[in-house]
Amino acid sequence: MVDVEQPLLVATDIDGTLLTPTDEVSPRTAAVVSRVIAANVPFVLVTGRPPRWIPTPAAKAGTTGLAVCANGAALYDIAADRVLWRRGLDPVLLSDLASTLDRVLPGCALAVERLGDTAAESDFVAEHGYEHAWPEGPSEDAYRARVLGFDAIKLLVRHTGMTSAEMVEACEGLVTDHVDVTFSTNNGLIELSSKGVTKATGLADAAARFDVPASAVVAFGDMPNDVPMLRWAGHGVAMANAHPAALEAADEVTAPNSEDGIALVLERWF
Repeated sequence: MVDVEQPLLVATDIDGTLLTPTDEVSPRTAAVVSRVIAANVPFVLVTGRPPRWIPTPAAKAGTTGLAVCANGAALYDIAADRVLWRRGLDPVLLSDLASTLDRVLPGCALAVERLGDTAAESDFVAEHGYEHAWPEGPSEDAYRARVLGFDAIKLLVRHTGMTSAEMVEACEGLVTDHVDVTFSTNNGLIELSSKGVTKATGLADAAARFDVPASAVVAFGDMPNDVPMLRWAGHGVAMANAHPAALEAADEVTAPNSEDGIALVLERWF
C-alpha cells in the first residue's frame, strides 16, 4: 500500500478506467464515488470524450461536477450543461495539418469535433471514407472542405492500416511541432489538439477553481493521453490494464477496470 494523504480532488479518465469493460460503473466504485462527493472532495472526469458523451457515464457514476473534455480542450459543467471554456483549432491550421497528414500518413481520413455551449450543441463531422474506431460513432459524412472549414476542438485522424503508435511516430517532428498528438486506442486513431493542450492543462484549470494544488490531486488513467495528467497529479494511478506508457508514468498501479481498481485506491480514504 502506498502511503499518501487523503486527496483534496479526485480525477479520473472514463473509458478503460472508471467504466468496466461492459461500459458500466460497478456498484462498489459508484459507492466510493458517492463517499468522495459526500466528503466535499471534487470528483472530476478527465477524458478524450466530447461533452455530448459525458452525461451517461456521469449519471452512472453519480457525479454532476466538472468534466475536462476532448483531452483538455474544453471544460464542461455537467450539472449546468454548460461549456465553460474551449481551446480550438482554426480552419487555417486544420488545412495545413491536413496537407501534412496526407504526406506522412497517405490514405488517412479526417474528422473533427466541434463544440457549442451545451452538450447537445457539439458536433462530429467526418469526411467520406472515414471508418469509425468506436461502434457508436455517429457523424455527418462530408467533403473535406466542410470538415476543415470551421473551428474545432479536436482533429481525429484515422488509418485502418496502421496502429495509433505507428501513426504518432510518423507525425513526429512535423505535425507534432504545431499541435499535441495523442491516442486513447491503438486501433489506428490519433487525436490532435492545440499545442500545449493536454489532460494535464485542463485538469490544472479545474483544480485551480477549487484552490487545490497538484500535490493534493489523485488521478487515474490507462492510456497515453492520460500520461500528462498522471505525471501532473501529486499521485498518479494507472490501471493494471493500462498501456505501457501510462504504467511507466504512474506512481502506483492498481487493479484493472474490471476489478474495481479505482475503488481499491479510494477506499483507503473514503
